Amino acid sequence: MSSPFTEEREELRAAVRSFLEDSSSEHAVRTQMETASGYDPAVWAVLAQQLGLLGLAIPEEYGGAGFGFAELAVVFEEMGRVLFCGPFLATVTAGQAILATGDTAACADLLPGIAGGRRIATLAVTEADGRWEEDVLRTRATRAGESWRLDGTKMFVLDGCSTDLLVIAARTPAGTGLFAVDATAAGLRRTPLATLDQTRRQARLDLDAVDARLLGSDGAGWAAVEQGFQRALVALAAEQTGGAARVLEMAVGYARSRMQFGRPIGSFQAVKHKCADVLIEVECARSAAYEAAAAAAGDPELPLVASLAAAYCSDAYLHAAAENIQIHGGIGFTWEHPAHLYFKRASSARLMFGDPAQHRERVARLLPV
Repeated sequence: MSSPFTEEREELRAAVRSFLEDSSSEHAVRTQMETASGYDPAVWAVLAQQLGLLGLAIPEEYGGAGFGFAELAVVFEEMGRVLFCGPFLATVTAGQAILATGDTAACADLLPGIAGGRRIATLAVTEADGRWEEDVLRTRATRAGESWRLDGTKMFVLDGCSTDLLVIAARTPAGTGLFAVDATAAGLRRTPLATLDQTRRQARLDLDAVDARLLGSDGAGWAAVEQGFQRALVALAAEQTGGAARVLEMAVGYARSRMQFGRPIGSFQAVKHKCADVLIEVECARSAAYEAAAAAAGDPELPLVASLAAAYCSDAYLHAAAENIQIHGGIGFTWEHPAHLYFKRASSARLMFGDPAQHRERVARLLPV
């Protein structure tokens, strides 16, 4: 893999970090947790239109910047550090799935709005059991003249109540199709779900003869879902790495300043060992996330590398967040301290696209043994 620390990427990191430190402070995060939409539209507009972050991995012919996932991983890492509240992951995942269909007309219609921040999107695949697997799809698509109609239920849809565009996987007589649905379509009911992580919204979608537009070829939708899914794993791994690095900083900072028996608690061997173990895990997670981001450029091993990164980064983030609470002691368990917010994000993200055990099973199936 080429070095992830190019001058351009570090400049991007500096710009994104500066913006997020101002717009996604702990106070801002707690404020957005209490809103219906879960994000600040003004911040979203700056992020999309002035910084151009939504278009980083979208080709120039569709209104994007034409960069790759290595640049996008930098953005997700910085967002993970501050628990950014907004439908960024959902929109990026949906955009990548649309791009993967190869439907040039649909890409030309839909992607410029996504790249410019005018259209918020999400990819709706999972149903009652939460599995990202083709054989469990029960949502049905039937032809209605030149259009299609969707019937079924989607669960755990990221930002499903905030989006303008829904990209939905459904069964057709030919296999699996991927469909674009307007959020205002008749017969669509969106219900917010209670979530452990209050910084990230999820929804239930009920579809009753909802008008939809087929993206790509009938029966070829699952290949596009897989590409969107794999890139979502890469993005989430980068986000988890950023969160893990931040809680390590919090733990080390507290260990240096908290005095006990006349000395900083960081001088005690037990605390030193905790911090050292987390540091090793964070650095390994960063390597895994960057390798996966490089593979997203078209490496045929992306499915393997993405699941490896998902499994390792999920465990590393949860362990780092838990150790941060332990090192902080009693204050780490309080609502006023941000440690619990990172722990909830780590716990929720670990299950979002399949837990580590499921990804290790995928790795076992993909290995040439």
